[in-house]
Amino acid sequence: MLILQNLSYIHPNKELLFEDINLTVNNRDKVALIGNNGSGKSTLLKIIAGELQAAEGQLQVGTQPYFVPQIFGQYNELSIAQALGIEEKRCALKEILEGQVTEDNLNVLDDDWTIEERCNEALAYWQLQDLDLTQRLGSLSGGQKTKVFLAGISIHQSKLVLLDEPSNHLDTAGRELLYAFVRHTPSTLLIVSHDRKLLNLLDTVCELSKKGITVYGGNYDFYAEQKQIENEALSQDVKSKEKALRKAKEKERETLERQQKLDARGKKKQEKAGVPTIMLNTLRNSAENSTSKIKSVHAEKIGGISQELQEIRSALPEIDKMKLGFDHSALHKGKILFTASGINYAYNHKLLWKENLDLQITSGQRMALKGLNGSGKTTLIKILLGQLEPPVGTVYRASNRSVYIDQDYSLINNQLKVYEQAEQFNTTALQEHEVKIRLTRFLFTKEDWDKPCSALSGGEKMRLMLCCLTIGHQAPDIIVLDEPTNNLDIQNIEILTAAINEYQGTLIIISHDESFLEQLQVEMVVKLYSKA
Repeated sequence: MLILQNLSYIHPNKELLFEDINLTVNNRDKVALIGNNGSGKSTLLKIIAGELQAAEGQLQVGTQPYFVPQIFGQYNELSIAQALGIEEKRCALKEILEGQVTEDNLNVLDDDWTIEERCNEALAYWQLQDLDLTQRLGSLSGGQKTKVFLAGISIHQSKLVLLDEPSNHLDTAGRELLYAFVRHTPSTLLIVSHDRKLLNLLDTVCELSKKGITVYGGNYDFYAEQKQIENEALSQDVKSKEKALRKAKEKERETLERQQKLDARGKKKQEKAGVPTIMLNTLRNSAENSTSKIKSVHAEKIGGISQELQEIRSALPEIDKMKLGFDHSALHKGKILFTASGINYAYNHKLLWKENLDLQITSGQRMALKGLNGSGKTTLIKILLGQLEPPVGTVYRASNRSVYIDQDYSLINNQLKVYEQAEQFNTTALQEHEVKIRLTRFLFTKEDWDKPCSALSGGEKMRLMLCCLTIGHQAPDIIVLDEPTNNLDIQNIEILTAAINEYQGTLIIISHDESFLEQLQVEMVVKLYSKA
């Protein structure tokens, strides 16, 4: 069992990340932890794993958690066995079997005589049977590193497992293994993920926000339905408050106009009656005080409604606040942009694909590239964009404007500030205030304009990239997206989906996120198979 009580965390720079976090996870529960980028999901997992210390609150963990982090770079110089924390046991077992039955070796092994057997079984399940445990972790691909740490769950026989974006670097086959594991494991799971297929396998969704943790008793689809109901209610509240604000302002204006007419009429009567000047001044001051009091009462009421309206608006999802407004490609729909006849590519004189490829792409088409890690998806993209020429077969490329957006948003220059980056795409000399209006539409307020791009999260870089595309005079004819959802939370995936669905040009996507591909209404799927 896992219990969090009034947990708070403060960054080393004294900035509060979250406070008063309360959560109970029972044995064998399978729980999703979701929330916007920067809400503290990964930090919370690290606190539970014992890698970070909470500022306040209590943490009760019934068993030692096993943690699969999102980033593995810190382990690159270690061997696979060292990264998994099993090197000492393996060495002790080997020495015992060779006759060195020392007390130290027995203490290190701790009666774990099946450690080698479990390693072999776990690596085989995750299709890593060809790996050597002495191999340096840094020599592996991102997907292989993830699988190594997933294999550690069975090796350590962990009862409480913390997973931070476990499907990020996995190809389709790897994801299917992960889904099967989640379905059948008896372990208690707490998973941070944006993979909707994975989230739908879990029993409970917990949303982390500034308000704390809100628990939704169901899978992601259930959560999405509940959030839609909540957001519709919020939208109605906004409309209701806006109406109340208009009425309050009208009431204030009518009351003041009526008071001014009464004051003017009273003044005329008093002047006709020959009231002394000193008395007129007293009466005028009294009238002014009365008007001031009326203004104060109405200002207080209007201020209260405005504050409530602002609070409700701030609770709306960011996607509802954004203005996307993509331009269309200038090319007519159906124009042939790319034709490949019998192409193949070679690395070290060895052909990449099992069969030579025939492919045609037309303007306005939506195409997905699929294949296992190493099947040549990025190579084909580079051929499409003219960055590589195939040694086998022929290609035709029509003149076009293309943009390649990789999962790290490398088109964003980390040396620039947010406004400076937007200016890089300002090819039609928009005035400064117009560029800043576009930035504001994509939720970059004046506090963000001087922020260095290096400080932006993955979701923020994605929004800035989309903003830059709208600042350009015309949308590109082709947008290529390479694993675009890997570093995004669910809300930012929704923003990206809405933006791309407004775009009318040609779309080529490399993605293992089936839900994302379905929402983009992909028309053609190209599957690649390597010779290896």
